[in-house]
This record gives sequence, structure tokens and C-alpha cells, in this order.
Amino acid sequence: MNDTPKVIIIMPAYNTGHVLETTYNDIPKAGISEMILVDDGSSDNTVEVAHKLGITVVKHAQNRGYGGAQKTGYAEALKHGADIVVMVHSDHQYDPTLTPKFIEPIASGKADLVTGSRMLEGGALEGGMPLWKYIPNRFLTKLENLSFGTDITDYHNGFRSYSRKVLEAVPFEQFSEKFDFDTDIILQAAMRKFRIAEVAHQTRYRDENSQMPFGKAVKYGLGIVFTILKFKLHQAGLVRFELFEDKK
Repeated sequence: MNDTPKVIIIMPAYNTGHVLETTYNDIPKAGISEMILVDDGSSDNTVEVAHKLGITVVKHAQNRGYGGAQKTGYAEALKHGADIVVMVHSDHQYDPTLTPKFIEPIASGKADLVTGSRMLEGGALEGGMPLWKYIPNRFLTKLENLSFGTDITDYHNGFRSYSRKVLEAVPFEQFSEKFDFDTDIILQAAMRKFRIAEVAHQTRYRDENSQMPFGKAVKYGLGIVFTILKFKLHQAGLVRFELFEDKK
């Protein structure tokens, strides 16, 4: 990696025009080469606000989902020459002022992937995380660590950064189009022995933030369990899944 890596921020967005400018203003701009907003079929003024702020916009004609927006964002960032890609949620749920903390471990060569954690400083419940989300998060994270051989405190965190070599190595276009994309990419990074670091932070659960409703959360949790099941079947040699072939 160059001494001064090219850092690109991607922002998945769906109807976040009301809070996008606040998110943008809170991102420290030093060292950031470009911001790319992936509009996932918004029906509000998200695109107009992004253009006004000078953010590069890539639009989906139809809503593909959180994972689909990430796929487009990472592909565009790589195409634009990124050495480090940071995903900042456009809805301001994660604190954008912490962006430099997600860049430094990769830029200094200490990590290949950085993920946020609401658990390291015990701030999840204090930050307003509902108990019905907290308990499944703890259970699924423990299950994922046991299954994938990792030691991560918060698997289900949407504040992430990746080195170019991670994004070029993992087959992210084959991952889920939905929220379980975040688990898919960590699993694939762990399979390839990439170094994963965590950054402690709180998450804001407010009316202006995008919230996953209970029904979607249940579906998301079941999707994670299904991914674990497939991985363990593959690992045991009972069923082969090309996605889980051990590739360095």
C-alpha cells in the first residue's frame, strides 16, 4: 500500500435525504479522496442532497437491499482506485466523526479489516439498543465466533472499513443482497486469514435513523443461522458449497 493510501467512503442510502447532510458534515474530510453514495431506489430527495454536497452518486433503479448497495459501492470504490474503503451509513446511526479510527489500523498495516463494536465499552444498551436486539446479537455473535474461529465482540455492526486486498480477495458479488452480507464478508475474510480489528463506539437509536423492524430482524437472524449451517456442513464434507472452498 502507498504511504498515503487513497481512501474512499461509500454510503449506502435509502430515503435518508432528511439526515444525509448531517452525516456528511460529521465526517472528517482530511485524507478522504472521494465519497460515493449508493442510492438504493430512494423515493425522497436523497440524490438531490448528495449532489448538492458534491458526493458522487450511483443509483439503483430498484431497491436491492443493504447488501446489494454495498456490492455496488465496493465495486465502484475499487474502480476508482481505492486502497481503503470505509462504509459510513448515511442515516447517521453510526458516529461519522469516528471515521479516522477505521482508517488508521489499515493505513498503518495493523489490520486488513476494521469493524465497529457496540460491546467493547458496554455501550449498546446505554445507546438505546433494544433488548430484543441485544440478546439475539449476543447469541448469534457467540455462535458465529465458535463456527468461524473468530474472536469478534459485535458481528452485526454496520460501521466497517476494508483494505483493497480484502475486497479483491473475497467474492463479495456472490454474497447476500440483504443485511447478512456483513456476516458473509467477515466469514470470507476469516477464511483467508485476514487480520480483523475492532473500534469501540456507541450506536444511536433515534427516530431519524433507519431501524430494522422486528419481522426483518427475525428473518435476518434465521439467515445467519442458515449461513452457519451451510458452512458447518461444508466443513464436515457432507455438502460442498463453492463459496466456502478454502481459498487464500
